[in-house]
Formats: sequence, structure tokens, C-alpha cells
Amino acid sequence: MPKKTNTQKKKKILPKQPPRIYMDYAAATPVDPRVSRETAAVLPEIFANSMSFHSFGQQAREVLEQSRADIASVINARAKEIVFTGSATESNNLALKGVMFANKNRGKHLIISPIEHACVMESSEWLERQGFEVTRLKVDKFGLVDPNEVADAIRPDTIMVSVMHANNEIGTIEPIAEIGKVCRAKGVYFHTDAAQTFGKVAIDVQKMNVDLLTASSQKIYGPKGAACLYVREGVKIEPLLHGGGQESGLRSSTVNVPAIFGFARAGLIAKKEMAKESARLIALRDKLIDGILKNIKGTHLNGHPAKRLPGNANIWFEYVEGESMIIQLDINGIAGSTGSACSSAKLAPSHVLMAIGLQPQEAHGSLRLSLGRWTKASDVNYVLKVLPKIITRLREISPFKSND
Repeated sequence: MPKKTNTQKKKKILPKQPPRIYMDYAAATPVDPRVSRETAAVLPEIFANSMSFHSFGQQAREVLEQSRADIASVINARAKEIVFTGSATESNNLALKGVMFANKNRGKHLIISPIEHACVMESSEWLERQGFEVTRLKVDKFGLVDPNEVADAIRPDTIMVSVMHANNEIGTIEPIAEIGKVCRAKGVYFHTDAAQTFGKVAIDVQKMNVDLLTASSQKIYGPKGAACLYVREGVKIEPLLHGGGQESGLRSSTVNVPAIFGFARAGLIAKKEMAKESARLIALRDKLIDGILKNIKGTHLNGHPAKRLPGNANIWFEYVEGESMIIQLDINGIAGSTGSACSSAKLAPSHVLMAIGLQPQEAHGSLRLSLGRWTKASDVNYVLKVLPKIITRLREISPFKSND
């Protein structure tokens, strides 16, 4: 009998691969193709140092200043009040350390919330080692800061209050306008880390009485390596980096004009599409949260049920360990997180979840799914189909399982 030719052989059937679903937008967003195209188009033209006086440098300078104006327009600020940095972490460090050191002749007291990003928490601890005093406020079970407690915590030697606009883990949106009003009346600076809200939630630094605000490109579908700190005119602040005097002397370093250009383009797109995109994400977010809470027993929502970021869903599961959930979800093609990406390698329970009253075991059993521009209803449906099976399987082997 003649041998079968290659064309006659049966094709090897590969196992069906799971879909690839990204639900970790709070950690980092993919660059929007519109931003990529526009940034790539200007790259050959803006390679020069923006501090140079020749025409090549001035061309880069023109792009830089237009980008500054574009970013300012998103938060109702003036262009000269925008200081470009390399990351939100750098912006937060500049805000806290720069303001506290510049005003140490007036006082030594800083107030923060207990659910700030790690870069604010660690900056405050570093400031304490330099002789400053830090008050860490309490939050309620939803993660909300009470403006009245801010007022009570302010002392004659208080220099600044720093409360993030929305928490990166549990998504709770803070009453920033009310806190800003308290700070303005008391004559202290107010800084807010808006890395999670810039371009997603309406911000007006004038109406909110904000003196300093942090924003980041990589959270709004722009390139990494670009961020900014809004510094209201008149705020006394010291630079952290010294050198060529770029960014009005507040951030010496050759400016990354292409990344900043991409940041500005992403900001303008986000501003234009904010209302529509927010409504779309809220519908998907609520469907996801409701589906998990209704279909999986022993689940609890972390954060405020309504005052939360449009794309944030954070749930804790009884008798389940968070890292195991992330692994099983990834096997099924779903990318999620147990909390902040910047501290996901740490074994200690989340300081945010502990601050809202969770026990260590409960904090370790939490899952953050964050939705974004390319999340579809079918993605949510797939998660709601897969997740119950994962939780059931993990609970069967869980060392935390109830003996009831």
C-alpha cells in the first residue's frame, strides 16, 4: 500500500487557545494607535534638545510648549503651571519633598491619607527620618477621607495635605473639592495624586482648590516615560534634580519631548471622549461586579459602590488566596491583579485593604479587575463564565477553608 503524501496526512489539531483579555488597565494602559501614529510622525522632526537656540531645538521647544498647553487644558490650569517629569512617582516625590523642604521655616507637618500610593507612603516615611512630622488620617470602610477630619488634623505648623483623587486599588473617588476648600481656608497647600483620574474623571484645579496635582501618560493610553506635576503659581517648592535648569528650574534633565507629545495627544483624546467612555465603562464595571457578587457566594466589594473609578472592580473572596486567582485567570487568558502593580511582589497584605478594615487573610483574597478602552461586553461575559469555576476549584484545595 503506497505511503500517504504530506498533503494526505491529517493536520495536527492544536488545542483551542483561550482568548487574551486584559483587565489590568489600572496598572498600565496600551498606547492608543492614534497616539502611536502621531508620535511616530513627529519623531524625526523633534530629536533636538529643546534648550538649544538653533532652529532644530526651537522646533522641539515649540512642540514641548504646545504639549504643555494641551495638558493644562485638561485640568483648567495655565501652561506655565505644568512641570513635566518622567513618572507619577517622580511627580509625587517632587510634590511632597519639594514643598516640605521649601517651607520648613514655616513648619514641619504633613498630612496624608493611609491609602496613598506606595511612593507617597514611602516619601512621607523618608520625610519623617529627616525630622518632619506626618499625620496619617483614617478612612471609612469604603476608603473615603472625611474632610472634617482633615480640618481637625491641620495644625499651625502644617505645610501640606496630600490625598489622592482616586485610589488605584479599590477605585474609591475622594471628596477632593471639599478637602481642597478646607485646605484653602486654613492656608495650607493641597496636593492630590490624580494618576488614576486624569483623563477619566473631570478635573478642574480652580474649582477644586488644588495647589499641586500629579498625572501620568501611561495611565491614559500614552507612552511611558512622561508625566507631570501641576504646580499652582505662587507655590513655594524646591527641585529634586539639579543641573541644566529645565522645566523652570524644577526638573533639570533633557526633556523627553516625543513622550511628552504623546502624553499630550493622549490627554486631548481622553478629554474629548471622557463622558462617553466613562458611561460605557460604568455599565461594564457594574455588570462585572453584580455578576460576581450574585453568582459566587462569599464575595464582597472593596471600595465605594458608587463613588468609584469607572473601570475599577475590586472584590475579596472568602477562603481564596489572591495570587492563586491571578495564576488561574492567566491560564484562562485573563490578566488581573491583586492590587497595586507597583507593590504586587510584596508578601505583606495591602495597606489600602488593611486601612478599610480587612483582615490580612481577607486582604490576601482580593482581586482587582480594571477595565479600559478596549474592554468589550464579551470580555466581561467570559470572565463571569470562567471565574466561578476557578473560585470553586481553589476553595476545594484552600488551607483557609471553613471547617463548618
